[in-house]
Amino acid sequence: MFLKEFEVRWSDIDANRHLANSSYINYMSHTRMAFLMEHGFGHEVLAKNKIGPVVFYEHMYYFKEVFPGKPIRVSLEVMGMSEDGCFFEFHHNFYDSNGKNVAHCEMMGAWISLGSRQLIPLSGQFLQRFQQFERPEGFRLLTKEDTRKFSKKPKDLI
Repeated sequence: MFLKEFEVRWSDIDANRHLANSSYINYMSHTRMAFLMEHGFGHEVLAKNKIGPVVFYEHMYYFKEVFPGKPIRVSLEVMGMSEDGCFFEFHHNFYDSNGKNVAHCEMMGAWISLGSRQLIPLSGQFLQRFQQFERPEGFRLLTKEDTRKFSKKPKDLI
């Protein structure tokens, strides 16, 4: 399990004086990028290879309020990926300073070509690195159908 610690700052708080929804999303995004960078998927490498991660959805579950003044830790576990590495599922848990689980998120994403803006499988060293990530209990191989589990169609105003 990958863990990243954050200081809950004044700017992370909403009008109810607890951690804002947007802060949870920012903490998760930062945790994901720290995890990817630690495994050789840094910004420079991604830019050079013209690939990038995209998020399909993030489902949040809040258990307890988080207030400023004490640090919070955010975990990341790779809970699934497709055989070709195109699709991935990460789970995040948020822990207070006493190690109590205060929130959980399930997110699914994929890799895109920054040139064509289309979904792409990973190849070569990137696929090898991705396949070497720790596989916790509950890990599963993903298919394209898994990415459509919560499928929604856009409804334009026009």
